[in-house]
Amino acid sequence: MNSKEEKIDEIVALQLLEEIEQNNNVSQRNLSNKLGIALGLVNTYIKLLVKKGYIRVANFPKSRYTYLLTPDGMAEKSRLVYKHLSYFNNLFKTVRKDALRLFQQLESEGVKKVAFLGVDEVAEIAYISLQETKILLTDVYDDVDFGKSFFKLKIKPFEELKNFQGDRIILTTFKKAETFLIRAEKNGFDMSKIERING
Repeated sequence: MNSKEEKIDEIVALQLLEEIEQNNNVSQRNLSNKLGIALGLVNTYIKLLVKKGYIRVANFPKSRYTYLLTPDGMAEKSRLVYKHLSYFNNLFKTVRKDALRLFQQLESEGVKKVAFLGVDEVAEIAYISLQETKILLTDVYDDVDFGKSFFKLKIKPFEELKNFQGDRIILTTFKKAETFLIRAEKNGFDMSKIERING
């Protein structure tokens, strides 16, 4: 296996295998649009999946292609589904428990208002735990998706973190945690206000 194959994103591979299983006449352009990834990247992944024996390409007249999932491809899709369901199940249990413990501790210290820093699956799970306390989520910050809603709150740009008036900032991402902490410190933010969910 060469280094390019080793870097294959399993989520993208799973999405491609699922799309091809549902519609073997789907074009690479349609796959690109549906999955929100570049056309060239779709082409690269298709080639890798063919090389690995997960899909087969049938060529029809007028340059039309049909992608067929092989038995190995079906097995790989099942493996990836199981792997990612297990990961999210474990993530949910861990974050749910650790976030609830943190929020209960903060509530006992008199914390009334918090903000979330980072919007991904960790933030969504943390929000569920927050509902078991009287603490109010007043702001949500991230470096993408500004203006989009997170449980009825508009996501604000990271730069607006300095305007936060509440009691604590909860770091609600594992993927971008270190980056956000470095940026907050560089921008002179009071780091004692930031709390982490252990995970």
